[in-house]
Order: sequence, then structure tokens, then C-alpha cells
Amino acid sequence: MTAPSTLPDLSALPHIPCDAEGPVFREPWEAHAFALAVTLHGKGLFTWPEWAEHLSREIKAAQAAGDPDTGETYYQHWLKALESLVIAKGVTTGDVIDRTTDDWHAAAEATPHGKPIELSVLKHRH
Repeated sequence: MTAPSTLPDLSALPHIPCDAEGPVFREPWEAHAFALAVTLHGKGLFTWPEWAEHLSREIKAAQAAGDPDTGETYYQHWLKALESLVIAKGVTTGDVIDRTTDDWHAAAEATPHGKPIELSVLKHRH
């Protein structure tokens, strides 16, 4: 899956997996995480240098913890960087991210194959 050709200049960002057409993704969630970061940058939440700093920090921490840095985990680092940046900017908290992640997994488990996952069904838990 390749990203649309209407992307901002991403040259400040380290190690984005690309082909001749631009960024490539192995899974849909990777494209969603990428698009969310691009959208939040476009809305002025952070600069690309701020983003690159958070992403580099996540990659270095993962490498220090034994990540072989072969590319398969790149968007896991991307997602962690996005989470740390929106927390640092006061958009949300780690607790909200953790609860939403738990709710997503519970909703996915409860949803029959082929049906859309509806997170709102579980909102009564909180």
C-alpha cells in the first residue's frame, strides 16, 4: 500500500520506508498512523523537527532494548512517537490512550468477522 502523492516534504523524518512513489505500508494501521501524524502536523500541533526528535528517541530506545532495526517495527516506533508527542502537547494522557487501546481490543474481539468495529458500544464502561 502506497501513500497518496499529495504529501508534504518529509525529508526531515528519519528512515520512512519508501518506494519510487513515496511511503509504503505493510498493514492498514501503519497507513492510518502515518496519516494521523501528517494531519496533526498540518494542523500545527507540532513541527517536523519536533516529530523527528520524538521518533528518533523511540527508535533509539527500541534499539537499546534489543530491537534489531530491520524495518519491520518502524511504524510501531512511529505510533509510540505519536503517542508521546500528543501527551507532551497536552492533547491527551497516557491513561486515555491505554483505556482506548483496551477498548479497541475488546471491541475487536466482540465484533463478528467482516463487520465494522464500533468502539462506542463499550463507552459505557467508563
